[in-house]
Amino acid sequence: MKPALASTTPLHRLSRVWDAETLAEEPLAPKTSVRVGGNAELYVRPRSIDGLLGVLKAAWAENLPLTLLGGGANTLVGDGGVRGITLKLPADFLPEEVRLSSSEGRLTLGAGAAIARLIQLAKQNGLVGAEFLAGIPGTIGGAAAMNAGTKMGECMSVVEALEIATPDGIGWTERSALVCRYRQTMLPQGGVVTRVRFLLREGDLIKSAAQMDADLSYRKRTQPLSLPNFGSVFQNPPGDFAGRLIEAAGLKSFTIGRAQISAVHANWIVNLGGCTARDVVSLMELASARVRDLTGIELRPEVKRVGVFE
Repeated sequence: MKPALASTTPLHRLSRVWDAETLAEEPLAPKTSVRVGGNAELYVRPRSIDGLLGVLKAAWAENLPLTLLGGGANTLVGDGGVRGITLKLPADFLPEEVRLSSSEGRLTLGAGAAIARLIQLAKQNGLVGAEFLAGIPGTIGGAAAMNAGTKMGECMSVVEALEIATPDGIGWTERSALVCRYRQTMLPQGGVVTRVRFLLREGDLIKSAAQMDADLSYRKRTQPLSLPNFGSVFQNPPGDFAGRLIEAAGLKSFTIGRAQISAVHANWIVNLGGCTARDVVSLMELASARVRDLTGIELRPEVKRVGVFE
C-alpha cells in the first residue's frame, strides 16, 4: 500500500480541493521510456482548465516544487523520486480542432496528446509538412516545449501558436513571439503548454507516406528501439555528431550497472533491465569527460533530468 501524504502538509491540504486526480507516492519509472527512477511525492492529473490553474496558482503561492511530465520520452527521473507536484496533462484534457482552407490547414491538439496523433490527423485531412515528427515518441506539449525534431526539421517550424497556462491565467501566444532554439522553446516562467496549433499545407499524401516510411526504416536500422531508452542523450555540437565523438572515445557498448551506451548508436543509452538513474548518470558523466579530454568539446545533455539523484 502506498503511504498517504501527511494530513498537515500543504500538498495534502491542496490536493483535496483541486479538480484533479491526485496520487501519493506514484511510481514514475513506468511512465518514462527508459523505465528508471523513483516515485512522485504527489502525481497530479488535472480534470479541467480550472483544475490546472488551481494547481499552478497553489504551487506558486506555497512555493511548492512543480515538475511537468509529458510522455516521459526525453526524461530521466532520479532514483530518489520527485518532490512536490508532478503534473501530467491527460491525452484527452482538451478537444482537437481542425480548420481547413483551400491550400492549408490548422490542427489544434491538446498538449497531452501523442505526437502520433498529429501525424494521423494530418493524413486524415490531406495535410503535409510534419513528416519529420513521425516516429518520435512523447506528447505534443513536450515536442513543442523542447522543440523536438530530427535532422529533417524541428517541431516549432510548423507551429503557429501555443496556448500557455501560468499562475496568472491562460492564453495563446503566437510562434513569432517565442524564442526557439535547438531543442528548446523559451516559455514564460511557470508556463505550461496546454494546446498547440499547427499550420500545415495541402500536399501529396503518397509522397508524404513514402518519406515517413523511409525515415522510420532508417531509424530502425540506426537506433536501438528494441530496448528502453530516452532517445539522444547529448545535443550534437556544431559541425559534428555526439554519437561519432562518443564512439571515437571508445565507449560504444560500454556498460555501467545495467545501463549501456548502445552498440547501435553511441549517443543512446539503453536500459538492459534493472537499470538505475545512477547507472545512467555515471555513463553520461563518463562519456562527457572522455570526449572533453580527447577533443576539448563539451557535450551538452539533451535529456531532461528531474527529481532527486542519489
